[in-house]
Amino acid sequence: MVFSSIEFLIFFLPAAIGLYFLVPVAARNAVLLVASVLFYVWGSGALVLILIASIVLNFACGAVVARARTSGDRRLKIAGIAGAVAANLAILGYFKYANFIVAQFNDVGTMTGLGTIAWDGVILPIGISFYTFQAMSYVFDVARGAARPARSLVDFALYVSMFPQLVAGPIVRYATIAEALVERRTRFDDFAEGAQRFALGLVKKVVIADSVAPIADAAFATSSGDLTFSAAWIGLVAYTIQIYFDFSGYSDMAIGLGRILGFRFPENFDRPYSAHSITEFWRRWHMSLSSWFRDYLYIPLGGNRGGALLTYANLWIVFLVTGLWHGAAWTFVLWGAWHGLLLVAERLTGWRERTFQTLPAVIGARALTLLLVMAGWVLFRAPDLGAALGYYAALATPDMAGLPDAVAQAATNRASTVLALAALVFVLPRAFRMPDVLLRDGIAGLAGRVLVVGVGYYYALTLVIAGAFTSFIYFQF
Repeated sequence: MVFSSIEFLIFFLPAAIGLYFLVPVAARNAVLLVASVLFYVWGSGALVLILIASIVLNFACGAVVARARTSGDRRLKIAGIAGAVAANLAILGYFKYANFIVAQFNDVGTMTGLGTIAWDGVILPIGISFYTFQAMSYVFDVARGAARPARSLVDFALYVSMFPQLVAGPIVRYATIAEALVERRTRFDDFAEGAQRFALGLVKKVVIADSVAPIADAAFATSSGDLTFSAAWIGLVAYTIQIYFDFSGYSDMAIGLGRILGFRFPENFDRPYSAHSITEFWRRWHMSLSSWFRDYLYIPLGGNRGGALLTYANLWIVFLVTGLWHGAAWTFVLWGAWHGLLLVAERLTGWRERTFQTLPAVIGARALTLLLVMAGWVLFRAPDLGAALGYYAALATPDMAGLPDAVAQAATNRASTVLALAALVFVLPRAFRMPDVLLRDGIAGLAGRVLVVGVGYYYALTLVIAGAFTSFIYFQF
C-alpha cells in the first residue's frame, strides 16, 4: 500500500488512527501492530511471513545476547551476534541477490558453453533491506549495552513493523523509541505538527516528484542513439529532483505519522543538495542509513584508526556495500564505488576539511558537489551499464538537436513549471528547511502552513483521486 494512494489516505489511515485513539492506552500497541501487519499484507500478501520470521529471529538473538551480557558469557554473546548476522544476511541475500547471482552464473555459462541454471526468479519482499537492517541494529545495540532488550515480543514486533516507516525508513534505532513503546502520549500540538509534516511529504511526493518523473523516465528510456544533449541534461535534472522529493517526501510522511502516534523518528534528510562536499552530502542524505553503516560496519572495520590506507579501504568497502544495499545490479555497485572514490579523493586533497566563506567559493563548492552527485545518479537510474555509458556520452556531447518526441511530450507545461520551481532547492540557503518554517510563529509560519496544508495538501489529494501518483522509488529496496 502506498502512502500516496486513495486506499491509504481515504480508508486505511483514518481507520487506523481513529481506532488507535479510541481504544484504551494499554491496547494501542496491539492495535498499531495489527494495523501494521495488515498494511504490509495489503501490498505483499504471503511475503509477510518473511517479516514475521525476521521479527522472531532477531528477538530471539536479542534475548541471547542480553542474557550473555548479564552473565558475562562472551562466547554466548558472540554466538548470538554471529547467528543474527548469518541469518539476516542469508534471508536478505536470498531474496534480494539470488536472481542477480544466478544471472551472472548463467551469463558465464552461456559464454563458456557450460550451460545455465533453471531459475524461476525470487520475488523481492517490499522494504526487506530496511526492516532487516533495523532488526539487526537492535541485536547489535543490546549486545553493546546501547539498548535494553525489549520487554515483550509484541513491543519488538511493533518496533520492526510499524507501518509509517516499515517499507522505506527512516531506519530507527531501538533505543530511540524504546521508552515510547512502553508509554507515550500524543498532545494536540504533536498531532498538529505531525499532520503538517505528513502534508508536506505528500506535497513533495505527489505534486513535485510525480510531476517531474515522466520527464526523467522518458529521457532514460530513450536509446543512446536518439538521446540529445539537451534531453539528457533535462532528464538528469528531473531525476535529481524526483529522487530527492520522492524519498524525502516519504521520510516526511513517516516522521509525521510517527509524531501523530506519539513517536519521534530521526530525521533522514537535511538539505543534501546544499552540501559543499561529498562527505557532507552523506551527512545530509539518507542519514539513518549513513549512520547505520558508520556504526555497524565502518567503525567495526577499524574506521580511521588504522592509518590512511586502511581508512581508504574501509571507505571503499562501506560504499561498495552501500551500493549493493540499494540494488542487485552492477550499476549500483559502480554507484557505490563512485561515491567511495570521491570520499577517498576528498581525504587525499583535504577538500572535506575546507570551509568556504566567500559567495563565489560557496557557489563553486555547491555546484561541483551537485554535479558529482548527479553524475552518480546516472548509474543509479540507468537500467544497465550499457545504458548508463550511452547516457554519459549524451551528457558530454553538445549538439543543436532538440528534444526527442517522448521527452518533449513528457515536458508538459505543468511538468516544466514544477521542474523549474523545484530546482530552487539547488540554490536556497542551507539553513532553509520547510519543516522548520511550518513550526514558526508569525507571518512566515502561517504562510507556510497555508501553502502546504491549506493549498498543497488538497491539490495533492485531487491528483491522487485522479490517479496521478506512483510508487515510491525506495520501495524497490
